[in-house]
Amino acid sequence: MSHDHSHRRPHSHSHGYDHGHDHGGDVDEATRVAADTSVSDSDLTPGQLSRRRMLKAAGVTGALTAGMSGMLGVTPAMAEDARRGRDGEGGGSGRGRGGGVRHWLAGDHHIHTQYSSDAMYTVLDQAQHGAAFGLDWMVITDHGGATHARIGVDLVNPDIRAARAALRDTLIFQGLEWNIPAAEHGTVFVAPGRHEVSVLKQFENDYDGRVKGASGNTPENEALAVAGIQWLGRQKDRRRVADALFLANHPARNGIDSPHEVRAWRDADPRIAVGWEGAPGHQAGGLPEGYGPGSARGGYGNSPSDNSFPGYPPESYRSWGGFDFYTATVGGLWDSLLAEGKPWSISANSDSHINWGGTARRPDGSGSAQFDRDGRYGDPVYAGEVNLSASDFWPGMYSRTHVGTADRGYTAVMRGIRDGRVWVDHGRLLKSLDVRVVASGRGRGHGHGRGEETLGGTLTARRGSRIELVVTVTAQDVPNWGAFLPRLNRVDLIRGAVDMSHAGSDRDKLTAPDTRVVRQTDTSGRTGTYTLRYDLGTLEEPFYVRLRGTDGNRQQPGYHGAAVDPAGPAIDVVGDADPWRDLWFYTNPIWVLPSR
Repeated sequence: MSHDHSHRRPHSHSHGYDHGHDHGGDVDEATRVAADTSVSDSDLTPGQLSRRRMLKAAGVTGALTAGMSGMLGVTPAMAEDARRGRDGEGGGSGRGRGGGVRHWLAGDHHIHTQYSSDAMYTVLDQAQHGAAFGLDWMVITDHGGATHARIGVDLVNPDIRAARAALRDTLIFQGLEWNIPAAEHGTVFVAPGRHEVSVLKQFENDYDGRVKGASGNTPENEALAVAGIQWLGRQKDRRRVADALFLANHPARNGIDSPHEVRAWRDADPRIAVGWEGAPGHQAGGLPEGYGPGSARGGYGNSPSDNSFPGYPPESYRSWGGFDFYTATVGGLWDSLLAEGKPWSISANSDSHINWGGTARRPDGSGSAQFDRDGRYGDPVYAGEVNLSASDFWPGMYSRTHVGTADRGYTAVMRGIRDGRVWVDHGRLLKSLDVRVVASGRGRGHGHGRGEETLGGTLTARRGSRIELVVTVTAQDVPNWGAFLPRLNRVDLIRGAVDMSHAGSDRDKLTAPDTRVVRQTDTSGRTGTYTLRYDLGTLEEPFYVRLRGTDGNRQQPGYHGAAVDPAGPAIDVVGDADPWRDLWFYTNPIWVLPSR
């Protein structure tokens, strides 16, 4: 497979729109103002004031250096722990033991019910199955649109509250699937509370692309998406909700999430816009005809349209080992963000609408007219036959997003996602995973005696410190829901340089040329719990590391060639991509930054 990797910057998809940021520098304007001590607190917006508090907690104010300013987006967890320690709230408790992570909670932030026009299950159906398949948390994300915005947001809430009462050990969030103006879909969800319905309802009515007729890729529609994210941040600042998050769903499916839009979402409010689906739902779509639908894994069987970003190659419209092209490509769009020091999390979800192997159907007479009138379909009934043509798995049956938390609460899960304490897997490839970067030598840590960091974190140490990556794997010891015991065959270490000198100069940048697979470790035949250690050398310049692993069944050189990725996931073939025969895990990055 040969490619033209020059990817000259195309001049379409609303490139003329300035999102209100200083594209020529390495710090967005809100951060620059927040860090400027000559500007009084009273002259700041609520968002800028919140950011100033974060910077003060992290010990960053005044003039921003290229190194520290570039890494500001990576440090919300560090700043929060510094504040907690200063205020006597238990800061640092467990910090040196994985960033305060005491639990790894599996979940799914993309689930549909009878309140979506193309789904059918009750909230309790989905929640019970998710809990049975091992999930600790779930987000109900029915489709945004006129009917949902008018009554659906209100109607689903009592069902969610009833499911919370019935399944007290399971965290069940209310959210929605946002039709992002000028772009794809996304999950928006809030912490439970008195205003969860009113905030989601107002957001959908004011900022949903379908409700507002704002689907086209125009500058005005892109601006509406940015405004929606900023509005959610204000609801958090004003404490209408304890927290709110946005993650982009199936971002490469139609090629309409352009790089500058992704950067604009993140920069609009990095506390709210935190990531995307590294692996989409609809994984059962790849099951071959005969015992499956014989369609595209993940629903990734599309091609460019008039609204697609022209810089994306044809291969981006397919999944690779079940993962989105933006995530699966080493040195690609995801790495281009990470190399700028910008956190952007990944997830893996079911996108459950109608599930493969199910035996339910909608009741007679429950069609589109009833849905438009009532905002929901009738409760499903027994069909008397098995559905082998559906493309979805039940929540937790195949895809899992593991979030590191300090406790088992709603806001703890949201904070864990925001802080990037995340790894994902398919088919229960692993039982558990612990990843830490450790600095040895004098002066390690970030001024708080901290000598190690876990996923999503930034380890700051003196130049010349010795850096080691320590990975503890617990191999799977029980069969998965495909009825076999998965085996981890290989772990890949991916490393990239962090260079802020050109950050923001090309908002449509697609590549990170200094990122590559630097080590592949054979783990075949290993069982139980074992530790992999990687010497990362002495610390001189900022960098990040992330991990990927596979059962070894399908692989090929990566999109940017074997020198960058010698054996990455293989591009999935439409009609023949059995997801159970191709399992991977991915982690979020850890950054390492030399102190001044």
